[in-house]
Amino acid sequence: MRNSLLPDKWVDNYADYLFNYAVVRVNNEMLAKDLVQETFFAGLKSAKNFEGKSSERTWLISILKRKVIDYYRKINSRKGQAEIKMNFYGSGNKEGDWIEERVPQSWNNEAERSIENQELKEQIDKCIDSLPEKYAMVFKMKTIREFETEEICKELEITPSNLWVIIHRARTQLRGCLEKNWFNI
Repeated sequence: MRNSLLPDKWVDNYADYLFNYAVVRVNNEMLAKDLVQETFFAGLKSAKNFEGKSSERTWLISILKRKVIDYYRKINSRKGQAEIKMNFYGSGNKEGDWIEERVPQSWNNEAERSIENQELKEQIDKCIDSLPEKYAMVFKMKTIREFETEEICKELEITPSNLWVIIHRARTQLRGCLEKNWFNI
């Protein structure tokens, strides 16, 4: 059976998933929204090339992956480094720091990397555990377990807009916790 495209349902069916996918990779909500929008436009432009061998979602994710890769290629080019600032820090004395100041340096020692990853995972788990119970539950369901928005809203009896407020607040608190307990060690 060949899959078909239903572009008029893309926003309802895939926008949340694609946004979450993008925001994790670019760490910038506005940029993630732009990349999802570009993905939908690219999908519309290349719909005639869809062969139906994969699901719509898989096909859209592959387009989004290329958009993310193109974004990083651009910012890592000489011209891109001169033009693009990442707004990881929205205020304070580090506001608008250049991306080069935040790019992780690669390690040569595999053991150190493994230890570092395990310690980071433990800190993330501690930060998630420190969230209010409802925030932690919604964050885990949406981000870690990848439940659909409808499922979460139905199960927790909340509206989609309430869900996104909770997700935003949870991410903000997690970011603060990690900046305090991990990045400033």
